[in-house]
Amino acid sequence: MEIKDEEELRAVRAASKGSLGIMTQYFADEMSTFIDEEKKITHAKFAEIVEKKIDDTKFFKQKELKLGSEFDAGQLDWCYTPIIQSGGKYDLRPSAVSDDRRLEPGVIICSLGLRYKSYCSNIGRTYLIDPTKEQENNYNLLLAVQKAVLSTIKEGTTCKQLYTAAIDYIKSKSPDMEKYFVRNVGWGIGIEFRDSALLLNAKNNHVLKDGMTLNVTVGFADIPLEGSSSQYSLLITDTVRVAVDGPIVFTDSPKTRGDISFYFKQDEEDSKVNVKKENSAAAKAKAAAANARSSAILRNKLRTETSNQQESSNEKKRQLHQRELHEKIQKLGEQKYASGTAGSGDENKVVLRKFESYKRDSQLPPAVKDLRVQVDVRAQSIILPINGRPVPFHVSTYKNGSKNEEGDYVYIRLNFHTPGAGKKEEMPFEDPGAQFVKSITFRSRDADRMNDVFKRISDLKKEAVKRETERKEMEDVVEQDKLIEIRNRRPQRLDSVFIRPGPEGKRVAGSLEIHENGVKYQSPVSSDHKVNILFSNVAHLFFQPCDQELIVVIHFHLKNPIIVGKKKTKDIQFYREASDMAFDETGNRKRRYRYGDEDELEQEQEERRRRAALNKEFKNFSEDIAAASGGQLDVDIPFRELGFSGVPFRSNVLCQPTTDCLVQLIDPPFLVVTLQDIEVAHLERVQFGLKQFDLVFVYKDFTKPVTHINSIPMSQLDSVKDWLNEMDIPLYEGPVNLNWATIMKTVLADPHEFFKGGGWSFLSTESDGESGAEESEEESEFEVSDEEPEDEEEEEDDYSDEDSEDYDGSEEEESGEDWDELDAKAQREDAKESAERKKR
Repeated sequence: MEIKDEEELRAVRAASKGSLGIMTQYFADEMSTFIDEEKKITHAKFAEIVEKKIDDTKFFKQKELKLGSEFDAGQLDWCYTPIIQSGGKYDLRPSAVSDDRRLEPGVIICSLGLRYKSYCSNIGRTYLIDPTKEQENNYNLLLAVQKAVLSTIKEGTTCKQLYTAAIDYIKSKSPDMEKYFVRNVGWGIGIEFRDSALLLNAKNNHVLKDGMTLNVTVGFADIPLEGSSSQYSLLITDTVRVAVDGPIVFTDSPKTRGDISFYFKQDEEDSKVNVKKENSAAAKAKAAAANARSSAILRNKLRTETSNQQESSNEKKRQLHQRELHEKIQKLGEQKYASGTAGSGDENKVVLRKFESYKRDSQLPPAVKDLRVQVDVRAQSIILPINGRPVPFHVSTYKNGSKNEEGDYVYIRLNFHTPGAGKKEEMPFEDPGAQFVKSITFRSRDADRMNDVFKRISDLKKEAVKRETERKEMEDVVEQDKLIEIRNRRPQRLDSVFIRPGPEGKRVAGSLEIHENGVKYQSPVSSDHKVNILFSNVAHLFFQPCDQELIVVIHFHLKNPIIVGKKKTKDIQFYREASDMAFDETGNRKRRYRYGDEDELEQEQEERRRRAALNKEFKNFSEDIAAASGGQLDVDIPFRELGFSGVPFRSNVLCQPTTDCLVQLIDPPFLVVTLQDIEVAHLERVQFGLKQFDLVFVYKDFTKPVTHINSIPMSQLDSVKDWLNEMDIPLYEGPVNLNWATIMKTVLADPHEFFKGGGWSFLSTESDGESGAEESEEESEFEVSDEEPEDEEEEEDDYSDEDSEDYDGSEEEESGEDWDELDAKAQREDAKESAERKKR
């Protein structure tokens, strides 16, 4: 079949790349589960299970990100019942059926064919369970044969040449395998599942054209298994589109030997060695966490001097240490940005996004002949008649529009992006010197059509903005490697845990398993509700006990965000509630005879025992995770006694330091600040009279937004300073809040000039504080009138001349009243100044 329409191409892609890829992954997951758990199931029954999955609308809704919002599961149908074969009896013909024999390990072949919007697509994969070396080599040969066939597919090639390319490659690499090779390498596919006119065999001279779709099938049939009387077959099938320069493979489901091989038989000695390594790593992790915790607490709990002496000596030591840190960070900044180029190059460079409505005039819709405004949703373009010719404008160039009705006419005005208008990042232009259409207005008497056209243009723009927003949001999402599950034994498991962020729907507890290169969370509701976390993508592993908390937590902070459900996240945690709300003691026999304090004490003891057991279970499991990572991870535990309350996002929470981070893991959104990434810390609103101050972290990566923790009680100021000083973080403080967006923009513009001009020293307020004090004294003196000091001097003179026995204290009362008035006036002025500072 030759694809001439873009709609047809999208249909084939949706059936091939999206639906077949998802169904193939579903088959592989189910098949590996059946083999691992040694369940008895026939090929026909397994095929029936896969076939019924197409009617599961929830299954396809969960895959909306991969299939796209335009995918319609109601138009999806099977071309044939899935073909599943194993156990030494194979039929590689498309007419094969799944028999009633049991699914057996070894070589398993699965063929799936789907029809979407009347267009067919096909895929076939071979799965190797504990393969021999010979089977692995033959499968690698089959992959190379398919690659040779695909490299031959292009416009102008004949069907015969594809089969010849496969045979020639087999003869050159392994001539003995030629007799097992299939008699054709596929056929044409489209509205018909099998086009006999495009059979890819040694006799067909039909020439391939751009747009044709082929079902490319390569396989070896009935290969004798070495050392046994049984046989096995290998098959790889893909749906491919013919293009001018080469093929476009629609079915991109994994097919390399590493992706389709499963190993359930492992050497027991190797497993014992691995267990020993895990135990030693766990012991090291425990010791490191204990030492870090004890040392961090002791540094803040020593009492060797009186409180006043200790405060003064601590302040001096802190100032000396901070001065050294300030000089060090200034030198590092000058060295790092000495060339004047680092930090001001590619990260601020605007990237040009190229787009194209049509490549040829023939792709324009036929309705353009009417020379009317047209909206082509397929090409994401608006076609406008200008000087008797249809001119397409891509929706990315469209800015906004308006519609007005005046008398019998309807006016629509369309505005477009042009150089110099709006922000530069909205629409960068490769040639700003070219001529651009800024706006254009159309007038018509047909009000209904103009309203419809304007509505379609607005909807097209909304969809484009939505897609662009999703693209930017998912830019930093990295697809993880495949999780290597443990096959030779049952993995370590933590049951009855909840996950945050949780999947949509009802909250149900699942299980957390430790595998070879990561952990896997599986929900009991559905097999699709699972989350894989690889050790290589974990930046920090935290365990937080349920002491004075409602939950016990194992938390993963990731290096790169992943998708959980439909949300992008860098923080995933697994928890269990410490207080079991479903635990009911009203039916306990003891409660009939025991009342009062004894019963309450027993409940408290039981609560403590339950919390201690929870802490032990979760801590041991987190240490097992660290041990399984092979030294990549260490368990970090928050120090509650060093914590301080603040508002990092919306609510007031307890922020707790750990060995390497500052965290808040109880109330979402979670806070994880890596101390090594911090450039400087700045304390804001530190002034007499205020009850709270703010803490700002500036990161070494200047492109990263700063982190604010607001409303920290002033009583915790010294403890926060001491902690930052012990962590060797340069510390500054000031009386007002700063505009950090503007500051970081200035730093990013020219870091070399920034550090050359003193760097972060502008945050220091030591000298400013002295001058400010002098200014405040001058202002307070200036506010007092000239007459009042004269009266005070006269009163002092009179008092000095008087005899002490004759003084009755009346003047003292008068002067006391004057000072009370001045005091009240000074307080009003201070309140006015603080209000102005807050506004600034």
